[in-house]
Amino acid sequence: IQAMHVEVQRVLVAPSSTEQVRKKAALCLLRLTRTSPNLLSGREFAPRVANLLQDQHLGVLTSVMSLLSCLASQQTPEYEGLIPHVVHILSKLVMKKNCARDYLYYRTPSPWLQIKLLKFLQLYPNAIENNTAEYTSQLINVVSKIMIETDVSESINKSNADHAILFEAVNLIVVWGPTCPVEMREGAMKILGKFISVREPNIRYLGLMTMAKLAQIEGSVEGAKKHQATVLVSLKDADISVRRRALDLLFVICDTDNAERIVDELVAHLVVADASIREEMVLKIAILAEKYATDLRWYVDTILKLISISGDYVSDPIWHRVVQIVTNHPQGDLQGYAAATLFVAVSPHRAHETTVRIAAYILGEFGFLIAERPGMSGEEQFRVLHQHWFTVDMQTRAILISTYAKLANLYEECRPLVAPVFARSKNSVNVEIQQRCAEYAAMREAFSPEAVEDLLREMPPFEDRRRSALELRLLETEGENSAAVAKASVPSAVEEQRALQMMQHAQMMQPPTIEEEEEPLSPSQSANQSTDEPEDEVAISPSDENGASEEVSEEREGNDQEEVYDQDEISNQPAEDKKFDSEDAMHLNGAVRNAPTTFANPERPNSPKMVGIPKELIPAMRKAFSNLTTSPSGVLFENSFLQVGVKHEYVGAQGRLSVFFGNLHDTPLANFKVRVDQPDHLKMQMQGTQNLIDDEEYDSVGCMVATKTQAKLLILVEVTAPFDDAPSMRIRFDTEEGEHHEYPLRLPLVATCFMEPVKL
Repeated sequence: IQAMHVEVQRVLVAPSSTEQVRKKAALCLLRLTRTSPNLLSGREFAPRVANLLQDQHLGVLTSVMSLLSCLASQQTPEYEGLIPHVVHILSKLVMKKNCARDYLYYRTPSPWLQIKLLKFLQLYPNAIENNTAEYTSQLINVVSKIMIETDVSESINKSNADHAILFEAVNLIVVWGPTCPVEMREGAMKILGKFISVREPNIRYLGLMTMAKLAQIEGSVEGAKKHQATVLVSLKDADISVRRRALDLLFVICDTDNAERIVDELVAHLVVADASIREEMVLKIAILAEKYATDLRWYVDTILKLISISGDYVSDPIWHRVVQIVTNHPQGDLQGYAAATLFVAVSPHRAHETTVRIAAYILGEFGFLIAERPGMSGEEQFRVLHQHWFTVDMQTRAILISTYAKLANLYEECRPLVAPVFARSKNSVNVEIQQRCAEYAAMREAFSPEAVEDLLREMPPFEDRRRSALELRLLETEGENSAAVAKASVPSAVEEQRALQMMQHAQMMQPPTIEEEEEPLSPSQSANQSTDEPEDEVAISPSDENGASEEVSEEREGNDQEEVYDQDEISNQPAEDKKFDSEDAMHLNGAVRNAPTTFANPERPNSPKMVGIPKELIPAMRKAFSNLTTSPSGVLFENSFLQVGVKHEYVGAQGRLSVFFGNLHDTPLANFKVRVDQPDHLKMQMQGTQNLIDDEEYDSVGCMVATKTQAKLLILVEVTAPFDDAPSMRIRFDTEEGEHHEYPLRLPLVATCFMEPVKL
């Protein structure tokens, strides 16, 4: 090949070679180039190709363009200088109709050569920017004329040739992208809109496919949306390939404004769609519903509709994605809504297995959010799930077993119902079922109740990947060049807004970082003190090789949650004349046990309205306290007025707690003060925002916490004896509405906080 290509080149460029010989030489060199891609040097061979492009014989030009297209695809920059020659040839064919009679095809000048010329220009997206103004305007005029003069012909052959040229011209506009003049893009969209409504399936197919590509250009989607009704009609076409292209185009033109309508139309069409396209439709509907759901509750409803209509075509990644989204969005009432909706969905005796899987997972994680609603108790949740036990496969049963374990952990009445299921399934032939039942059944005997509580706690948020499993599935089925894949890979405005909200929520959940700067003070070295500007950065001394590890044992124990926050302990105050009696609160079990009696608020004629913690917040408080006993930071308490965040770390018998009190209300919180119980087994040193700490020796006036700001409390603690109770903390403040708020809480300071893992 190395010896042959030199001779072939010589024959190709020799002036004495006839047109027929040059044509054969160009095609021979093309075959050699495909066999050995690096055979020719673009820098050396480009000038020779430029001379060949000046040949007047269209057959030679057609063969040379085949060779040039191959060479340019391998070494694109080296042949960019040939663009003016290509534009000149294209202009002669389109504008002047300069063509020998032998190369006229149904009065169209050499359509094959025009297509090759346009394909070569598609390799250079910046052609209309990089060339001189003369060639740029000439090229734009050529493409414009192709679009204007192309029309549907009675002759099928002529129509096919003309439309082949037209679609390559539109593809060139697509390649130019935003640099292409707007009027050209609008003209192309208008022509394509006419072609997608013709009877000829080939033209309709190409029109739908090209419009999907054109709609991806910024600013062009509005033109494509005008033809939405026509595209929906194409979904019912007899040709499956046309239906697929219509589905792609609907996917591309979907945005926040028309998402609900398009998704609803697709879901409605899914009922009558044939099996060959159902799986693709289900996947794309799921992606669109997630991508443009301004309300994620609508997304959950849409997926459940898909399951009810085409449950067998809903792949595992789709329902996995539902679980991820519900788990990763704790803000709002999405988790409670999903739990209630899925409870209703699996209540009938006949429910699709995919619905049972989603419901099992969601109710196991978030069923406690609806347990107080009528007919949705923990026992009822178990019953509606277990009625499907004998009709589902082993994979679903494995999920149900984990859900049963969590229900039994949360609700005492579920334990007698769950125990027989575990006992019967311990001898299951399925290893996964057998292992889960045996381990869950033995868990309460092997571990303490607190450890079991921690092990069966709800799952943490899932990792936020750049591409979801659904997008990867779409990429796998359609490839990188698909318009749908390109559309799915670009985050929508709704997704960006959702990500921003999640980031803001995560920042609110995460107290500010405390950097290590100085050695800790021993609690015995200093009495409690309050400063105007508290030091946020008081650190545990750096650990040596046997120092503190950032990990904690899985068996770190927190106080029993029934003991920490009892439902009867903190009550809502619905009536204005019903005040929170702090004196009675001192005798309640849990958060206010052993609290100083100086917090009592005597009845006074002009006493402000007293506000405590509503009962509905108790489950969230239990959950937050339990999480913080094993997590280094998080939110301890949150309502519409206040957010209390905690960050804590420990080395040996010493620990440091940073407590942040954030004002979430629209008005300042006045007379804000905090009192922390100091039991005998803990030595504490506290410092914080001025007047924040309420000592027993004097009655602090409290501080002012402005809107969207924080008050800060730093506690250095040293444990001196074993203990089994978390210290209490009471927060008090007044609002401009004349309400006096008192919140008894417990700090997540438990004995296991001071334990360190043993390195073996």
